Amino acid sequence: MHTAINFDDMMTREVMNDPHSYYHALRTHDPVYWNQKWGGWVLTSYNDIVKVLRDPAGWSSQRIKYLSEEMKPGDEIRFKPIFDVLANWFIFKDQPDHTRIRRLLNPLLTPIVLEKYRPRIQQIVHSVIDRVETGKQYDMVKEFSYLIPLTVILNMLGIPEADKDRDDIKFWSEQIGVLFFIRADEPKRREIACEGLISFVEYLKPLVDERRKNPKDDLISIFVQAEKHGILSEAEVIATTVLMVFGGHETTTNLINNGTLALIKNPDQWELLKANPKLADGAVEEMLRYDTSVKATVRWAKYDQEVGGKMIKKDQRLLLALTAANRDPAIFSNPDKVDITRDPNPHVAFAHGIHVCVGGPLARLEASETFRIMAERMPLAKLEANVLEYYPAIVSRALKEMPVSWPA
Repeated sequence: MHTAINFDDMMTREVMNDPHSYYHALRTHDPVYWNQKWGGWVLTSYNDIVKVLRDPAGWSSQRIKYLSEEMKPGDEIRFKPIFDVLANWFIFKDQPDHTRIRRLLNPLLTPIVLEKYRPRIQQIVHSVIDRVETGKQYDMVKEFSYLIPLTVILNMLGIPEADKDRDDIKFWSEQIGVLFFIRADEPKRREIACEGLISFVEYLKPLVDERRKNPKDDLISIFVQAEKHGILSEAEVIATTVLMVFGGHETTTNLINNGTLALIKNPDQWELLKANPKLADGAVEEMLRYDTSVKATVRWAKYDQEVGGKMIKKDQRLLLALTAANRDPAIFSNPDKVDITRDPNPHVAFAHGIHVCVGGPLARLEASETFRIMAERMPLAKLEANVLEYYPAIVSRALKEMPVSWPA
């Protein structure tokens, strides 16, 4: 990608298919770049991005607040489900509300606590692999990878895992994702997201009501008890459950897809993993760095301040290009090379600071078990397409489809 590129257009097919070359060029051109078309600053330097992520006092994460300011009069009523649910996602809140909800979730998702789910995760991975017939073509996106994290998070929450429930939830989750995660080019993304939110909330309310009467050993029951003790509001119980489902499988699905593709394109790394499946933990860290599911996150300036030699004005927004930080040659040697033994590997795929992804330990566990068991049981997948397409989005890195087969 040459330096004559139009840096303002982040939505071209070329950038979607290869964001890394775009961000390398942009970092060289201007690591704190004012993007006129997007209407904000784009940061591509690891150190600048980490500096912002570490400073919640200076930078706001209240995406819904700024979304409401962009809307026309009457839109908040028209798109009420967005504000009823997404405004109660703790990831879109600043302190102290962010801290209040985060304090509830953190102890539930530590590596030590998640160990109790490892046998169930292994069982789910084996069951998905058991369905695979050698030589048959599959769309890894729709027929393999999503089944693992979605089934796991439904199990943890206490939501039925039946195919009908799972397929409905997957559909609603995709509709919600259209708003800001998958289809940034969809003109009716707010309407589509509202449809998904309404359907999902209607599905969840009876389950939540049931847990109020009959608590079980699951996360929804914990959320309901938190409501009883004044830690969560009724709306936050529903919103947090929706967020756990959405955030608990979309990004991990893409991690499995993107990681598998990286191994297909770097068979020497697959052979390393195949020879020693215990390298799976490190392999996942490298997959997170090399081609992360979440390409960027957004912050808004709470006051005028300087970043990377540029003055950012109050309420201006920053796009923190996590995928650019993860390939910053100032931090990572040979950043465009896959190395599953890379150590240290201080990537920011899960962001950094108080907003570091609360589900990071779960995603690591699911992906590690998936790739370990794949290495133990399967040959390297064969890609059955010459060209792959990604959903047009600034924030996510999601393949539309990934046709593969597994040889005998």
